[in-house]
Amino acid sequence: MNTKEIIEKTNKYVMNTYGRQELALTKAHGCNAWDAECNQYIDCVAGIAVNNIGHTHKKVVEAITKQSKELIHCSNIYYIQPQAELAQKLVEISSHDKVFFSNSGAESNEGAIKLARKYTGKKNIISMKNSFHGRTLTTLAATGQTKYQKGFFVPEDFTYVKYNDSQKANDAITDDTAAILVEPIQGESGVQVPDKNYLKELRKICNDNEILLIFDEVQTGFGRTGKMFAEELFNASPDITTCAKAIAGGLPMGAILAKDEIASAFNPGDHASTFGGSPLVSSAALATINVIEDENLVEKSATNGEYLKEKLEELMNTHEDIVEVRGYGLMIGVEIDHPCGDLVSKAQNEGLILNCAAGNVLRLVPPLIITKEEINKVVSIIDKIL
Repeated sequence: MNTKEIIEKTNKYVMNTYGRQELALTKAHGCNAWDAECNQYIDCVAGIAVNNIGHTHKKVVEAITKQSKELIHCSNIYYIQPQAELAQKLVEISSHDKVFFSNSGAESNEGAIKLARKYTGKKNIISMKNSFHGRTLTTLAATGQTKYQKGFFVPEDFTYVKYNDSQKANDAITDDTAAILVEPIQGESGVQVPDKNYLKELRKICNDNEILLIFDEVQTGFGRTGKMFAEELFNASPDITTCAKAIAGGLPMGAILAKDEIASAFNPGDHASTFGGSPLVSSAALATINVIEDENLVEKSATNGEYLKEKLEELMNTHEDIVEVRGYGLMIGVEIDHPCGDLVSKAQNEGLILNCAAGNVLRLVPPLIITKEEINKVVSIIDKIL
């Protein structure tokens, strides 16, 4: 099918819940993607920070192929070898002791909220204004943006405070507060980066008030920010971490990571997932993390991310409409002083896939394997469309 036919069939049969670009991708490899007409693009969206190791990485394809011939799915009422091996790997690369597997970031955040409430016996969760934690009813309630909540009658027991203001979080604590939930870097609201001490201050506040600290690392995890997890940037260790997106090389998986004592609050039957940690997806995730380590992609994210940021900052000399370039690693936001939706379309016409976040921020989250040569092309196109 050509692009027009794909669009027509999608509009006829798929619920209209996405504001889609006029683009139908049919193939991708590395940092490049092709549409139905075989036009080539540099992909700086990467499935929204999912394809950290690039598209169709050989080792992930091999792991999926091998596991698919042995066991695709069973159930978590049995023990699953790839799941056990993946859990061990996640504990080794994180600051946590135990893992629960889900299928998405929203499910991970939903489970983290349940765990915090079960452990503390309290209901209220403090989250940040302009945050984004998912689209289930509870994670919508945790998301500090009313535009996503309108019409859905979301649960209560959430309090929203200003991001990057630890005093506001402290002032919001009550006797019924279970946890503070925060993205180390806010992605959907335009790559908002906190002050260096903000997360450490939240850690101290949680310690002083005997409540939990939850980091939503769904977008920032697995090398995206130049560290395996963004908590390392700010030297602040949470009680619970949620992750998803880049964990399994493009297959659907999420995970809740927690300290041993807190994880022990969950007993059999308290939480579950039919597909969570399946043999197939666990094998893909294990291969993905091994690629990140073996190819030094965390270090490359830091180095090439700094290079990309510097190149974009140079554009500020000739483009007055650039307000700021911010971010860590290969999670970069370019704030423009006007809506940038049209720039996404213009970039697409030049062979570059970009994303507009918060209305006026070009968000660049390319695969961590992107080269300096590809970065130069990306910056050249952004220069042209501006």
